[in-house]
Amino acid sequence: MNIDGIQNGYVIDHIRAGKAMTIYRYLGLDKLDCSVAIIKNAKSRRMGRKDIIKIDELIDIDLDVLGYIDPDVTVNVIRENALAEKKHLTLPEHVMAVIRCKNPRCITQVEQEITHEFVLTDKERGVYRCIYCETAHKNDDRADF
Repeated sequence: MNIDGIQNGYVIDHIRAGKAMTIYRYLGLDKLDCSVAIIKNAKSRRMGRKDIIKIDELIDIDLDVLGYIDPDVTVNVIRENALAEKKHLTLPEHVMAVIRCKNPRCITQVEQEITHEFVLTDKERGVYRCIYCETAHKNDDRADF
């Protein structure tokens, strides 16, 4: 397999195997005009298997979305064919428009234009709470928008 190097862009590395398409969807990478490479189930000494996404353009990437989907991801910023910056992500303290509140009595279920917002309340267990009704949502309870 031959995938060209990146002149200016990102390499999203250490993605849990099988999560690359979720990240692809949440970041809207299908709308880009540049090259995007997805490598699934690559061998990794540290993880066993991992996914990798290469984006051949410097775009705005929502690091909170990435940190929520997979907090162990690393984002390598490539400028002029060289590693310019390496970011290690963690669970974000606050997320907007990533999780849908599952409480049928929450105001977000009635008022469709209200943005779903959550704050991290238990970092160890990955628990977020809706800012409107305080319903708990575990990091694995993601619903697609």
